[in-house]
Amino acid sequence: MRALMWFRADLRLGDNPALHEATRRSENGVVAVFVMCPAQWKLHDDAPVKIDFLARNLRALSASLQEVNIALRILTADLFEHVPDALLKFAKSQKCNALFFNDQYEFNEQRRDEQVVDTFENAQIPCFRSTDQCIFEPGAIRTGKGSYYTVFTPFKNNWRNQVATNVRAMAALRSPRRQLQIVGMPDSIPSNPLDTPIANASRDWAAGESAAQTRLTTFIDTRIHAYKRDRDIPSIEGTSMLSPYLTAGVLSVRQCAAAAIEANDGQLDGGHEGIVQWIDELVWREFYKHILVGFPRVSMHRAFKLETERLVWTDNDSQFEAWCHGQTGVPIVDAAMRQLTTTGWMHNRLRMITAMYLSKNLFIDWRRGERFFMQHLIDGDLAANNGGWQWAASTGTDAAPYFRIFNPVSQSKRLDPEGAFIRQFVPELADLDDSEIHDPSCLPSLVRSRLDYPEPLVDLSVSRKKAIDAFKAL
Repeated sequence: MRALMWFRADLRLGDNPALHEATRRSENGVVAVFVMCPAQWKLHDDAPVKIDFLARNLRALSASLQEVNIALRILTADLFEHVPDALLKFAKSQKCNALFFNDQYEFNEQRRDEQVVDTFENAQIPCFRSTDQCIFEPGAIRTGKGSYYTVFTPFKNNWRNQVATNVRAMAALRSPRRQLQIVGMPDSIPSNPLDTPIANASRDWAAGESAAQTRLTTFIDTRIHAYKRDRDIPSIEGTSMLSPYLTAGVLSVRQCAAAAIEANDGQLDGGHEGIVQWIDELVWREFYKHILVGFPRVSMHRAFKLETERLVWTDNDSQFEAWCHGQTGVPIVDAAMRQLTTTGWMHNRLRMITAMYLSKNLFIDWRRGERFFMQHLIDGDLAANNGGWQWAASTGTDAAPYFRIFNPVSQSKRLDPEGAFIRQFVPELADLDDSEIHDPSCLPSLVRSRLDYPEPLVDLSVSRKKAIDAFKAL
């Protein structure tokens, strides 16, 4: 057998189930392939910074693969519908007689994969699929009635029970064995697959497995114990900063969970609260992957709570543009949005605050915000992004109750009391003191007029009441 290993969102050698199987089963070499789909990426609103990160990780992956005598080849098929024929033609040209890949769970990706399997099996070439983005395959964790969970806590409890009773669940796979000989030569990786400008800030994220493992180790060794205390403070590095690596598959969720459990002396739900809290965040990522499979409509711009599709959102383009550009007149919101557009990343707590401000205070359709995030995030992941937005908008699974609406000014005072984060991204407010910087609209008009900063778009209390009334009307 000569195996064809199809890389997608799994750009690593270590703990890669499909690659492990391909190298284990193949007796005549392994060929690796990645398919560039630039038109499809644009349809999916993938950010240029995300695709740049992907390309840089592909280069690192290619170098690592060469060390084990595997050449990474690059194909281009603009749309997913073109992938099956392109892959089959390539497989035949390389005399590969088996295809290996790790599953993806978004609706379009699942449909593409089914078409690939049909195409290969019709050509008498078997396909071997593996679970990779989750510890447990979506559908493996169900309620007592056999349905998918729609509430996080019971899902988490069942997930913990299954880990506890399945020792192999956390056993990371070794890097693949070196092949006897390399088949062909690796292709060069396009430096800018989308042919669009890339923010220099993207280079702050070093590419490759080694960089990802270093970040994970540093977090476990130096910050995870303070995670529960520090994770909501945007002015410090209190989170793991691993989401881009998880999205690209440069790091597996199992590697992360196993490292955390080891640091917690083998415990999942006891021991140090910071470690337990971070493990819970990993389970949230898995929960949203399961939701994609159990409820495919969330991949199709649909609300999880179908009754909320009767909401009549405000169609205010000028307010939406102000939100996009960090010009809402609410400093913490504006600082967060500017962090996103200048760095390609946003602190998780700020994602919640900005999403709730757009969907509740401005009452603009959450789907517009979800799309804008995807267009700018280096870690844009449909499951996590959609799950977070629908949580904030109270349209999703296990969402925030519609009447629980963050006050962004109160959040700012609590999470950034000295205004350090605001000063970093809203420099026009840098000279205000700690008590003024969170809400400049309260300053005397003469002082206010000297600031090059907009007035608030809406009254927070009035807009909050309007949002609650709209949900009550359902």
